[in-house]
Amino acid sequence: MSATPNTGAPFTAACIQMNTGPDHAPSLKAAEALIREAHGAGADLIMTPEVTSLLESRRAAALEKSLPEESHPGIPLFRALAAELQVWLLAGSFGIGLGDNKIANRSFLFGPDGDVKARYDKIHMFDVEIPDGQTYRESATYRAGEKAVVTDLPWGRLGLTICYDLRFPPLYRVLAEAGASFITVPSAFTRLTGAAHWHTLLKARAIETGCYIFAPAQCGTHAGGRETYGHSLIVSPWGEVLAEGGEEPGVVMAKIDPAAVGKARSMVPSLTNARDYAPPD
Repeated sequence: MSATPNTGAPFTAACIQMNTGPDHAPSLKAAEALIREAHGAGADLIMTPEVTSLLESRRAAALEKSLPEESHPGIPLFRALAAELQVWLLAGSFGIGLGDNKIANRSFLFGPDGDVKARYDKIHMFDVEIPDGQTYRESATYRAGEKAVVTDLPWGRLGLTICYDLRFPPLYRVLAEAGASFITVPSAFTRLTGAAHWHTLLKARAIETGCYIFAPAQCGTHAGGRETYGHSLIVSPWGEVLAEGGEEPGVVMAKIDPAAVGKARSMVPSLTNARDYAPPD
């Protein structure tokens, strides 16, 4: 277990908030404009939300439009943007067609050389009926990931998660124990569950792990009537909200000091104080 993270110089993180539609081209055009805006404002690490290029609620259409990695239009675009702008760029997720009537909900981290530095497939599937009458069965369309992922940035280690993963604290502890100082949570939270739980869960994950949490989000009403919460957040290791988006597309930015991770963990050393124990009978 690594409770003491690697630390680097301060940097600027940006979360892109979007209202993605049911077609790749306009959604990617909107993402590119906001990425360029964030770069112009000085961002070093730029992150987009879950389902950046396509939010399609109809299963048959989602399967048809979710392309394999080698032909997905978002990947060459994000490669080129990362290299041109010389930034670290996270595609919060693209729906990647797997050819077996399933899709991978996959994050991609691109380095300033344009190469893919990490991939992460969302582990936890959102199979719920929520009180507003909407039913979600992600497992019917998506193949769940099976492996937690951390990767190196110039400023420390980054752990990758997606949306519904947020409700499973053990994943976040595993990432922190693997050396993560920062954890991404690109999301398309529903309006109802977001209003109830979004801020609380993100702050809790930051406090429990002593990590910065970066949560770029979808917002507004999408094709098919789905509503997402917005309110992209950047949260400090002490649980402070450093930056927050509203309910419209835009850019949310904050200055990040990696040294704050070690300070928070030294004040409340829950990672190192943890003990093994037997479960109840």
